[in-house]
Amino acid sequence: MKFLFPSSIAAYGLPDLATKARVGRVKEHQWNEPTTMYGCNKLYCEHLGRYFTRHYRQLASDADGRGVDFRSIRFPGLISALTVPAAAPAIMRRRCCTPRRKVNLTPALCVRMCRFLSMAMPDAIKALLLLIDAPAKNLSRLVYNIGSFNPTAGQFRDLAIKAFSKAKISFEPDIKRQAIVDSWPAEVDDTPARQDWGWSPDYDLQRAFEEYLIRRFRNDTDRNKRRWRR
Repeated sequence: MKFLFPSSIAAYGLPDLATKARVGRVKEHQWNEPTTMYGCNKLYCEHLGRYFTRHYRQLASDADGRGVDFRSIRFPGLISALTVPAAAPAIMRRRCCTPRRKVNLTPALCVRMCRFLSMAMPDAIKALLLLIDAPAKNLSRLVYNIGSFNPTAGQFRDLAIKAFSKAKISFEPDIKRQAIVDSWPAEVDDTPARQDWGWSPDYDLQRAFEEYLIRRFRNDTDRNKRRWRR
């Protein structure tokens, strides 16, 4: 039985920004010390998957050595045009739907030198389909990193203003949330995913904005305008 689990970059926990800058691209087995209950539970589920795949009923007299075919991806911050889980859609949707409001983002996302690993939702869906269809013999591990692009909030803002020239975007820092984001790697090593099941993102930052977010939000804006006229 195949079991596909969506894990998270929150499963990592780097102790400080100096360490984060020094280690660079993080591998799956490194810095698995999450600082949030969300991250702890993601890591816990990964360990459950490992147990049921490799050690389930290990003392049973009739154990046949077959367990669950557990597979997992540690996703970065997912950018969706339908929901608002991350900085980019928050900026875009606030501009399109409530243009007079500020965007509440963490300082880590607001500082131009701090990058946040992100991915467009179509790529996340693509990754899930690739991994679930991959032959078991090709898989070298149970949990995989995948990466895409890692822009700053300043870059998000610049793209939003380029698309909507009258936008006024400001950031409101939250120190506690910054500490959480600071503990996540800015880059991950996704070499095993690329080698084992052909992972490669289709969307870079520019395409994610121009072909995915902006197109969808403009359509939403046009619908809202028609609704307001009524």
